[in-house]
Amino acid sequence: MKKRTVYILMSTIVALSVAFFAVVYFFNLESDIKPIVAKVDPSAEPVFANALYGEFNQPLNKPMDVTKIGEFIYVSDTNNKQVQVFDQSGTSVFKFGTEGTGEGQFKFPYGIAGDKDGNVYVADLYNANISIFNDKGKFLKYFNDEEKVLKSPGGLRISDQKLYVTDIKANKIFVFDLNGKKLMEIGGAGADEGKFIAPNAVTVDLDKNIYVTDSGNNRVQIFDKNGKFIRIINGSKDGKGDPTFLNPRGVAVDSKGNVYVVNNLAHNINAFDKDGKELFDLGGMGTENGKLYLPNGLFIDDRDTLFVTDTVNQRISVYY
Repeated sequence: MKKRTVYILMSTIVALSVAFFAVVYFFNLESDIKPIVAKVDPSAEPVFANALYGEFNQPLNKPMDVTKIGEFIYVSDTNNKQVQVFDQSGTSVFKFGTEGTGEGQFKFPYGIAGDKDGNVYVADLYNANISIFNDKGKFLKYFNDEEKVLKSPGGLRISDQKLYVTDIKANKIFVFDLNGKKLMEIGGAGADEGKFIAPNAVTVDLDKNIYVTDSGNNRVQIFDKNGKFIRIINGSKDGKGDPTFLNPRGVAVDSKGNVYVVNNLAHNINAFDKDGKELFDLGGMGTENGKLYLPNGLFIDDRDTLFVTDTVNQRISVYY
């Protein structure tokens, strides 16, 4: 009888221990999840918050661009030929797309953007098209490029019911209405003001000025809403000296008008005020939290949270 009592007591202790450690593990796990929130001090330099890696059995593989649509984060998971979607805790909630040339398929999904209805636009560099999906990843249609001008669509942004597209091989920026009518084109190959070599990304600020990363010329060019050249940011004073950028890629503007540029081969992000004065940089080459390794895409949401595609580290780094 005593043996049975001892056995029951020991079993109870073991069960309680397992339960205790399970609870501790659960709460530690939860403590690592950092939902995306508004910055406490909007004037402070962004700091690393967390990273998004994708599904355990299929992590991100060369994520090229990122956007936030509603409360979800959409990533062009380029080597997996798909888009992965995350919630604000960093959990991969679903994915869509397969390899191919048909509807809902990709060869090189690159730029990604969302419209006011929550639809997702994905530029396919190699299929030379832009696919439109609903917010759950159902293919709706191809973007109707009425004049068939797009040859290699790269970066995308949607602002004020207009779609801005970089065409990397054509060395141009195209602006369309969302029905596919071409409204404007800027550029052509060259190093002069208003010309591009492999423009990779585009964004628009609150004044409707257009920012383009002119990757081959190691600079960002800024145009007004009518496509008139304004100035250059290249890391030098007034943008008139030798560039300090090394293959600039993603570009975004925060609510204060500060401009963030992905400096790809320097493995960091440079921030400038609206007059082009450098403020600070983020990242630096490495694999630790807050470090970057060949970053590419960049998106800033309405809370001034930064999302960066960290291609070699196979993750999205989040700063706020």
